[in-house]
Amino acid sequence: MVNIETNYRELIENKDWKALKNSLNELDANLIAELIEEISEEDEVIFFKLLNRTQSKEVFQLLSYEKQEEIIDNLANNIQRLTNLINDIEPDDRTALFEKLPGKVKQRLIQLLSPEERQITVQLLGYPEDSVGRLMTPEYIAVKPSDTVEHTLQHIRKYGKDSETLNVVYIVDNDWMLIDDIRIKEIILASPQQKIEELMDHRFVSLNATDDREKAIKVFKDYDRVALPVIDEEGVLIGIVTFDDIMDVVEEEATEDFHKFGSFQDAVTNPLQVRIFDLYKNRIFWLLALVFMNVFSGAAISNFESVIQSVVSLVFFLPLLIDSGGNAGAQSATLMIRSLAIGDVKLSDWYRLIVKELLVSLLLGITMAFGVAIIASFRAPDIIIVVSIAMILTVMTGSLIGLLLPFIFTKLKIDPATASAPLITSIADISGVIIYFSIASWFFGF
Repeated sequence: MVNIETNYRELIENKDWKALKNSLNELDANLIAELIEEISEEDEVIFFKLLNRTQSKEVFQLLSYEKQEEIIDNLANNIQRLTNLINDIEPDDRTALFEKLPGKVKQRLIQLLSPEERQITVQLLGYPEDSVGRLMTPEYIAVKPSDTVEHTLQHIRKYGKDSETLNVVYIVDNDWMLIDDIRIKEIILASPQQKIEELMDHRFVSLNATDDREKAIKVFKDYDRVALPVIDEEGVLIGIVTFDDIMDVVEEEATEDFHKFGSFQDAVTNPLQVRIFDLYKNRIFWLLALVFMNVFSGAAISNFESVIQSVVSLVFFLPLLIDSGGNAGAQSATLMIRSLAIGDVKLSDWYRLIVKELLVSLLLGITMAFGVAIIASFRAPDIIIVVSIAMILTVMTGSLIGLLLPFIFTKLKIDPATASAPLITSIADISGVIIYFSIASWFFGF
């Protein structure tokens, strides 16, 4: 990539536009997109303007949102080029872009669309933000049951170039109600004079336009499809969702959950391209909240000053114990959040998991207590029993907190990823302090 970038920079410096254009036209769209992501805004504009119309569309759809926005801004004075680009990109990709753009920019671009594309875009934007309707594209192949295989193949040859995928052909009645789908392989292998209805088995899977995107992810996973039809409330076929769109959603959801688990307010797409204030704003809320929460740890410690002053060696093991509880809780929460997200675990399963987690955390606690007892035998033999019991109870408590918080958040209609690692760690820290010094107070008779 470095050699390629250096070569193109030399062509730009020499203003050899013809050689640059010829070189770009020989490159794959993915490679051009990677190159544009790495170069300056000034150079990216030159690159993009030298691409032909087909390349412009393919490359633009592969770029990050930040680069797409820069290109739109820089094409503002070239209305014809901007109009071609906005009309050419796939409806689902265009909708995803319009979702993120400021209102004024969005409205200006909508006015550049052809009547047909504008109608499609407005319709897609009319669905709820996280719904399947925002992901679907109206570009698919549909035929009638009475059509012959030969007529269907002719129809595919005529209109297939505009379809998002040709893996599946959809069967609709005269009212455009979806009644089946057939893989293209079955049509190709059938006799030319056979009617489509002879190939139908009336077994198909579909999504509703108002379904949540997470449901679409689960259906794709369960049925292993490259595309799924999207219907409205009356069963009318209105679009399809393809596997590549779902993969984008999976990546977006995973990124969002990952950032929430790290106590970010919102997902950060690329820290190199995000403004300093935006990074600050995304992180400060939870950090401040956790500061005030950790005050309780200090308050708990202050209540046991007499124990600490009498047995100073207790302080040495405090960080070790509370960190172990927080780490155990973070592990448990990660497992539960992921299981809830992919549907392996349901909200009603919490009571069954508590028993299992108690046994697992007990074994973990005993093993870790054995380790800390060995350390205590050299450092402070007089508190071996205290730190061992405290380790077992702290690990068990932390694990239960990590298990239950995602279920509680889900019950409250809050994203379980919000039960983030720092939050769980803070709660486990407070619990660990109370458990540790309570056992010490009991053991030493305070």
